[in-house]
Amino acid sequence: MARAVERALRERRYLVAEAGTGTGKTLAYLVPAALSGRRVIVSTATKTLQEQIWGKDIPLLRERCGLDFAAAYLKGRSNYYCLARGAEFARAPTFAAREEAALWPVIEAWSRATETGDRSELDLPDQLHTWKDLSATAETCTGRECERYEDCFVTRARALAGQSDVLLVNHHLFFADLAMRTSRAGVEILPDYDVVIFDEAHALEEVATEYFGLQVSSYRVDELGRDALRAVGDRPDLASMMRDATGELRRAGERFFQAVAAARGQEEESVRAPLVEELLAPCERDQARLDAALEALRELLAEAEAPQLAQIARRAGELRVELAAVTAMKEPSRVYFAEVRGRGVFLRAAPIDVAEELQARLYRRTDTVVFTSATLAAQGRFDYFRRQVGLAPEFDVDEARYPGPFDFPRQAAIVSPAAVPEPNAPGFLEAAAGAIRALTAVTDGRAFVLCTSNRNMVALHSALRDLPYQVLLQGERPKARLLEAFRAEPSVLFATASFWEGVDVPGDALSLVVIDRLPFAPPGDPVVAARLRALEAEGRDGFSELSVPAAALALRQGFGRLVRTRDDRGLVAILDRRLVTKGYGRAFLATLPKSPLLRSVEEARAWWQRGGVAPAPHRA
Repeated sequence: MARAVERALRERRYLVAEAGTGTGKTLAYLVPAALSGRRVIVSTATKTLQEQIWGKDIPLLRERCGLDFAAAYLKGRSNYYCLARGAEFARAPTFAAREEAALWPVIEAWSRATETGDRSELDLPDQLHTWKDLSATAETCTGRECERYEDCFVTRARALAGQSDVLLVNHHLFFADLAMRTSRAGVEILPDYDVVIFDEAHALEEVATEYFGLQVSSYRVDELGRDALRAVGDRPDLASMMRDATGELRRAGERFFQAVAAARGQEEESVRAPLVEELLAPCERDQARLDAALEALRELLAEAEAPQLAQIARRAGELRVELAAVTAMKEPSRVYFAEVRGRGVFLRAAPIDVAEELQARLYRRTDTVVFTSATLAAQGRFDYFRRQVGLAPEFDVDEARYPGPFDFPRQAAIVSPAAVPEPNAPGFLEAAAGAIRALTAVTDGRAFVLCTSNRNMVALHSALRDLPYQVLLQGERPKARLLEAFRAEPSVLFATASFWEGVDVPGDALSLVVIDRLPFAPPGDPVVAARLRALEAEGRDGFSELSVPAAALALRQGFGRLVRTRDDRGLVAILDRRLVTKGYGRAFLATLPKSPLLRSVEEARAWWQRGGVAPAPHRA
């Protein structure tokens, strides 16, 4: 793999390389990157992999292999403490939750001693609301106009990035930069680069979809109002007018987004609903009121000379324009939808197809790109992935697959119990719970139960909370704490999408992965539905070209939680009989590692007791 990457970098080519877990793919691309003499961006999807590369792989190459190269690690702006906002906050600290007040002395002392300002140096809760007031975003940063610009942690981090040979970022930061540098603003976050290496490249389409679209949310409106009030803290001449303006903005925002949420009228699991005239019509009056509140705030500060105040005016104007664009729904190449996540309401316009966006924004500007992941090939081919990311057949792209060191026929078996009915049939959840109870008895717990919906996760957890093992539920504790508890004693963890990838539990602690159903994307999801319609408009079969390969690769991600070392072994139970009974099930089986296929808990118990080495039924 290293030779293939070296050739791509030397000959300025594109490479798609699937490399199984245990291949050592990070070293396979880091060595040629360090030796290339070109500036290389390495972009990953998960913090886990970023931390591994920065804390383990790069020091290994320098200290043990003697490679001399400059490397830097750049995160999104919101990960860094903002000196200006921190000083502003310290003058009158206010906290969203009482327990967060206890953390302030720790944060304040750290802010005076830290060299990087990176919040990961502190053991802070993932959902620390106060951090929003202590960090900057693209909207709140005043850049060179800030009096702390030279001391700024982001400024320092970018300076180091500009001197690096290898720069480590995440997909979100990379695509935020790509969207901004190819927009009318032409603003750049990252330094210029010669090469991009995308690790965990299977996540590219989802992230690119987010950053090549528009988004207006209740959070953005709320933050604009709070930042506007804070910006006039030392301006008594504006304080009264600003309180009136932001009070009206808050009320208008609440009414509009509540109206959108109510108009969705959905009680099912899906949080997204298409934006259509029928949904927006009841919200017209509230939208007009929000538009007027944004314009009033912009006008109030239109002549302001202070950078912070001028920036508030610009943000109000931009938000107003984007609100109008999203609700007008005029661009046929985009799909428009409303989304509710937690307490936030979002209106979004996303590209139906990011392939053309990537061709225009990235491929025409960058002659060397490497895509790698453990899950890129569906049924042994890269057609689906290449179509996703716009690597058209006319592109001269090298392809390679490196299966990795694991002996899957010996180390893992797939269990698809014939007695469990189809997922939409009556009695499925009851039968699934029974199968999980029996399977966990085989492995003495030590299981992930990965569900395709919150509803199934909650139902199965409720039915099985009396298991004779520690029973854990996603959301009850931070992810890192859940995994610590899981490793500490035999456990059964019930989780959804966030545990399907980027989670590494090698050894005996994890011996069983249960997947409730084939992970097809919800057909009612507006983005999925728009992409299916686009394929069908071209006379193609959206189900076989999009739905099946996407679900098969997602299933393989879930399967990948089980075997992480050459000594691991265990069972992957897929409680969806369609894997065997439907014709398209063959596509799923052809995408998964070749392992024995067992049809009952009894066969699974026999395989487990044999140690996974004796003959067992194999699939074709």
